[in-house]
Parts: sequence; structure tokens; C-alpha cells
Amino acid sequence: MTVNEPLILAVPKGRILNDVSLIMARAGVEPEDDFYDDRCRRLKFRTRDPDLEIIRVRSFDTATFLAFGAAHIAICGSDVLMEFEHPEIYSPVDLKVGSCRLSVAEPKELAEKEDPMQWSHLRIATKYPNVTKRHFAARGVQAECIKLNGAMELAPRLGLCRRIVDLVSSGATLKANGLVEIEQIADVTSRLAVNRASLKTRPKAISNWLDRFREASLAA
Repeated sequence: MTVNEPLILAVPKGRILNDVSLIMARAGVEPEDDFYDDRCRRLKFRTRDPDLEIIRVRSFDTATFLAFGAAHIAICGSDVLMEFEHPEIYSPVDLKVGSCRLSVAEPKELAEKEDPMQWSHLRIATKYPNVTKRHFAARGVQAECIKLNGAMELAPRLGLCRRIVDLVSSGATLKANGLVEIEQIADVTSRLAVNRASLKTRPKAISNWLDRFREASLAA
């Protein structure tokens, strides 16, 4: 991408988009109408600012597009940034939306009779194998991770593993599936992140958006 091309902002699809859209509006990002049309299958959109365009991608892909320079700026969950942990990504602005937590959970009957501090080896189903392995390695526990992208709560009941690591908000899904939260790994919110190389080549334009999103988050 050249310095004369519009900046590309990557935003996540799905549940978090409603909260993110409010922050975007406060920051002065005004996408074309099709961006908010659920029937629209386009992934790239113009905005009222000719120097800014938006791509709408899966939450985990926001960090990939950003790290490899396909996007200059991205709204990413801190869970995605922790899992991806790419040196080209800098995430200075906490947008203070999408709050939840990354936690370890297991069947209620297991939680009542086991001490997590006695673990030496675990098999865990998770979308976050890198975060999970680092978390348990820090206290000398070997975590064997089974990568799943959804339906995590089924894994213990179907004998795939005994525990999961997943995002938790209200805890209702865990409860409905007979699981309890036993350990929190990290608090999670959405963040505004930038590609480091882009920040060096287009510092004024990107810094302007960082400031606008920072002010928008404080006004939330």
C-alpha cells in the first residue's frame, strides 16, 4: 500500500460489532449504508472520509490482516492480540467495550473434588492454545491443547477432554452445560491496534485516528 491510498480499518464481525459501531460513530467513522445491512455480502466499505475505508472480517482475522499490512488499523479483542502476539502489532487504546474474561472451566462435579494447584498435566479444549499453554507453563503445568473454534462446552461432556478455556461473560452458557468457572486467565476488552510499519510511514494520519478513538472511548 502507498501513502496516497486510503487507510484500511479492520473491524470484527459478530456480536461485538454493535458496541464497536457506537465507538466508531463517536470517533467520526461514518460507513456507507451497506455496512449496517445484514443482507450485504460485501466485505469492504467506503466511509464519508475519502481517506478511510473499512473491511469487516472474523474477529481472529483482524489481527492477521493488521500484522501483515493488509490493514493499517484494526479493532481487536485483547484475547485475539494475546493469542496472536505478533511484533508488528501495537495496541495502545483500550476501547472499554466488549468486556468479558478468558477463563478455565470444568464440570461442576470435578471442581468439587480436585485442587487446581495439584495439576501437572492437562488436556484442554480451547480456541486459545498459545495463551493457554503460556498460562499453565508459568506455574509448571503442561497443557495439551485441543483446538476448537466453537461448541467448546460440549468437549467435557463428550469425553474429548475434562476442561476448557474460553471467553466468559455472564456464565450462563457454562451453567447450562454443567460447567463452572474455576480460574480466570485474563480480562478481555476490545482495543484499537495499529500496524507498526504503517505508523512509521503514515504517522500523522494514524495518530489522528488513535486520538479520536481514545477520546471516543473516554466518552463511553
